[in-house]
Amino acid sequence: MASPPPDRRPLVISGPSGAGKGTLTQKLIDAHPNTFELTVSHTTRQARPGEKDGISYHFVSIETYNTLKSNGSLIEDAMYTGDFYGTSKAALAEIFEKQLIPILDIEMTGVKQVKANPEFEAHYVSIKPRGLDVLEQQLRGRGTESEHNIQARLDQARRELEFAETAGVFDRVIVNDDPERAYAELESFVFGLE
Repeated sequence: MASPPPDRRPLVISGPSGAGKGTLTQKLIDAHPNTFELTVSHTTRQARPGEKDGISYHFVSIETYNTLKSNGSLIEDAMYTGDFYGTSKAALAEIFEKQLIPILDIEMTGVKQVKANPEFEAHYVSIKPRGLDVLEQQLRGRGTESEHNIQARLDQARRELEFAETAGVFDRVIVNDDPERAYAELESFVFGLE
């Protein structure tokens, strides 16, 4: 699959935290160099160990975030477990300037916002975990979340899984029960091989 996808619209990937979105997205980027780039979101949360500003996220103050939001610089934004996250129009523009396909890893509030924007056309994929019990194990296994955050993420996951079943929202819903199979389904969808 050396040639780029026939459709160059951005790819929006959504799903609960811990469902494997990041792993599948990175595998797609690695398998197809000079084709895709993940947008770097702005967030008000603190960096986790190993995360780098400008690469993992743009870690900003609440004041900076509110300025971005109030001046219309964000294409989508949401509060998730007490912190704000948003994708800037500038981040998308930078990727388009490189003639790459942007990938947005966003949650359901962001999906609703970009779907409501008539100027933003994209493909929408939901990544679902095998089950909430597996998701809980993965969240606990990270060792980076408090019990409060784990429960908040599980509550959010329940809402996101219900949202994924809404007719017409997602072009594809992929159950990540086997990472190789899930990746093959994602790649096949993106490259229109089905």
